Formats: sequence, structure tokens, C-alpha cells
Amino acid sequence: MRSSNPVFSRRGFSRDNGYAGFNTAPQAGSAQGNPYAQNPYAQNPYAQADVQAPATTGRMTMDDVIVRSALTLGTVAVGAVLAWALLPVSGTSYGLAVGAALVAFVLAMVQSFKRTASPALILGYAAFEGVFLGVFSEMFNSRWSGAPFQAVLGTMAVSGATLLVYKAGWIRVTARYARIGMAIAIAFMVVMAINLLLVVFGVADDGGLRSFGPLGALVGIIAIVLGAFFLTLDFKQIEDGIAYGAPRSESWLAAFGLTMTLVWIYVEMLRLVAIFSSND
Repeated sequence: MRSSNPVFSRRGFSRDNGYAGFNTAPQAGSAQGNPYAQNPYAQNPYAQADVQAPATTGRMTMDDVIVRSALTLGTVAVGAVLAWALLPVSGTSYGLAVGAALVAFVLAMVQSFKRTASPALILGYAAFEGVFLGVFSEMFNSRWSGAPFQAVLGTMAVSGATLLVYKAGWIRVTARYARIGMAIAIAFMVVMAINLLLVVFGVADDGGLRSFGPLGALVGIIAIVLGAFFLTLDFKQIEDGIAYGAPRSESWLAAFGLTMTLVWIYVEMLRLVAIFSSND
């Protein structure tokens, strides 16, 4: 299964049925009735390193993921707060925000194609993404007062509800589920790319499918649902990584992937709040 996040499509988080990391069996009893129980670690890129340095190679735990995720998301939040406080809404601020977004994108792509996690790259991405989000949020708040706060609450609600239904077993992350969801996600992204081109060349007015009207609201809801779908893949792959003994450094990649997904949901939630506020 391949994740929506590019960081999870590298190395371990890209095997057909779970995490492709270590030649280590899951916990006893997990194989019965589990489509992910087949050991996907026959080709272990870390096996030699494990033999040579067992004392220095730890295993990823949920605590590791939580700590790294909190640090990464905290960096995003600090960057956003500083940008909001120090960069008043202006053309210059918009330019800085676009520049920060481009730097964040480059750092994310570099990390995505690295064979190992780089905390410096991940935190650098988080800092520049925070600057972009701070200016972006302030821009929306200047027109729709309170929209960023509502978007944060909405993001927390979506992520919390997604985690709840995932842990309750109401959603089974199977290969078929992932294939169908990714097909929909890819189709959505292609349509959005075409829409952007049409807007840039003046063919579509007022943002086209991303307008601040009923159609734009529908597209925003679809995007948020896709964000929740991405989270279920992330949760499953993190769970598999822990069960199969991924190295502790992979917790940085887990935090990176979760941060990107939550940023996606927040941006779409902010747009949706603004659309509903415009129609009041």
C-alpha cells in the first residue's frame, strides 16, 4: 500500500501490505485474520546496520511519533504566530508568504527523496510552512474575522473524528480501500490543476471550481474528506511501522507526513469557513 504522503512512499512506508522495513515478526496473534500479517521485510535495507550497531538502533514507538509530531506541528505554529505578528497584511507580506511556501515545498521534496530522515529539513519545512500559513491566515482573518480559529477547531474535529473511527475499526484500511481512495485523490488533483490553468489564462472566472460559492464549498468538502482519507493511510502505516520494528528515526518521517496532511486539511477548512461566512 502506498501512502498519499510522499514521505511515506519512500523506503519503509511503501510496501504492498504495510511497512517494508525490518525482518521482524509482528506481535503474537496479529497474523490471524490480518491481511497485513504477511512479513514484508524479506528485503531489509537496514538489516546489516542492525547487526553492526544493535545498541544504537532503537525502534520507533508511538511516544516517538507523538513527540516528533508535537515538535514539528509546534514549529509550524510558532512560525505562523510570528508571521502573523510581524508581517501585517500587505503586498510585501504576500510576496514573503509565496516565497516561504516555495522554500517549504523544496525542502519537503528534498526530504521526500532522501533515504534517511533529516530533522533539520523537516523542521525547516515546518518553519517556512508556518510563515506561509501565518500570512495566509491573517489575510483571511482581515476579511472574515475569526476564520482561522474556526479552521483550527475544524481541523482538530476532523483529525480527532478520523482517529476515533480508525481506532474503533469502523474503517478498515485495506489495499482495495487505498486503491480506490488514491484513484479519487489523483483525479481530484488533476481536475484542480486543470482548473488552476484555466483561471491563470482567464478562461474560468472567479476561481472556477475554487470560487467562493456553492461549487467552491462542495470542492472544499471533497478536499477535506480526502484529507481524512490520507490520515487513515498515515495512521495505518505508522501502526504497521511500530508493529514491525521500524527504526526510531522513522518517527520523524511519520511526523512529517502527518504535518503535511494536517496542513492540507487546515487550508481547505479555512477556505470552507470563508465561503460559508461570505454567504451569511
